[in-house]
Amino acid sequence: MERLLVIIVSAAIGTAFFFWFSQAVKKQYMQEYIMSHKWLLHPNAICYWRTAMAGIGFALYFFTPYQSFAIFTFTFAAILDGADGVVARGCNLGSKWGEWLDPVCDKLTYLPPLIGFAYGGIISLQLVWILTAIEFVGQFLARRLLTWINFSGAANNFGKIKAIICFGLVILCALMDKNPGMINIADSVLMACILLSSASVVFKFIPNRLYADILSGLNFCCGITSLILTHHHYFAWAICIIIIGQLFDLFDGRMALKHGGTKYGPYLDDIADFVSFGLAPAYVIVQRGGSLAWFFGVLFVVGVGFRLIRFIAWDKNRTDLPEGIFNGLPSPAGALIVLGASLISTPPILWALTGLSIGLMAGHIRFAHFGRVILKHTPKPLFFLICASIIITLSFIFKTKNVQMFGYLILGSVLVYMVAGRKWIPQK
Repeated sequence: MERLLVIIVSAAIGTAFFFWFSQAVKKQYMQEYIMSHKWLLHPNAICYWRTAMAGIGFALYFFTPYQSFAIFTFTFAAILDGADGVVARGCNLGSKWGEWLDPVCDKLTYLPPLIGFAYGGIISLQLVWILTAIEFVGQFLARRLLTWINFSGAANNFGKIKAIICFGLVILCALMDKNPGMINIADSVLMACILLSSASVVFKFIPNRLYADILSGLNFCCGITSLILTHHHYFAWAICIIIIGQLFDLFDGRMALKHGGTKYGPYLDDIADFVSFGLAPAYVIVQRGGSLAWFFGVLFVVGVGFRLIRFIAWDKNRTDLPEGIFNGLPSPAGALIVLGASLISTPPILWALTGLSIGLMAGHIRFAHFGRVILKHTPKPLFFLICASIIITLSFIFKTKNVQMFGYLILGSVLVYMVAGRKWIPQK
């Protein structure tokens, strides 16, 4: 309990400092102070400071009895990872050297303690060295090759989310080190880090305009995989795969807006959405819905199809519908309602919630776009922290095999989305 309290206090102090600092950087006096103290507050200087703090935290934790102070030092260093970007953007101090330095400092912050915990038996030594090798290849060999072929080596969202998960994994290992009886999900989280690190390297070699199509293709693959898993009655895994497809769907829209795409991209996106958020959830209803399963499964497919066709044919061209506002519940959220219900309720309740989902999708209640509206107003560190938290939570759920907790988490997330989005919906 003492160590958990140290972690909570450290995270609270560090987060409060970060939000204060990010607001202060917008002020003229702070910008002037930063420009006159570049040796201390230049983005590159912040990278050096946080790497030094992480090194001190590493030495204190593994070689002295001052582990609580080490946790505080490391947590503060991890939170400072976002401060250099805030200064770079706020004071226009970005540089090519800083673009290379930032991910290097990230790796020097979280890899040494992960290696230390691996040799201490907390996490898999083999997996840690695999992650280290991928990080080394991505940082040095891949970036050098990208320079030769004149490609940008900037960090992408996969790398940023991976870094935050790795920071969190270090704190998790420290907690498990003090409490050996805890459920050990560290290796599962570490596997997620390896996958994200690999994706970060691969995506550096792909032209930006193809990002959206690739992510739509991955969403489609998630839908097909979910259908197969549902057929074999691996319902929790099937639903988890659909949620991963929703993350791909979230990113493909953002990438299309940021980098453009191909002429076939919109069609691929629509097909992927229909498979992942229409057919795949409907098949879960068929398998879990009792005597009227086929009726409600077909009804759900029709509802999603109607929702997508209305959006493509009419809603996209409406001038009275504000940008980033949906006419009716978006199909990913509609899918989550029936998926969450399928894990925690009896068939009659699943039928009722399926009907509710269809009614909300086909109706005219307006909802905010999660990616273009809600996330746009969400600070980037908080967004990446949410993604990291989702992965860690899913790792815990699958480690404990608590299916009902998974279902309540899904339904709770939909409710939060619907309530939170009301803030940005203009009144008619």
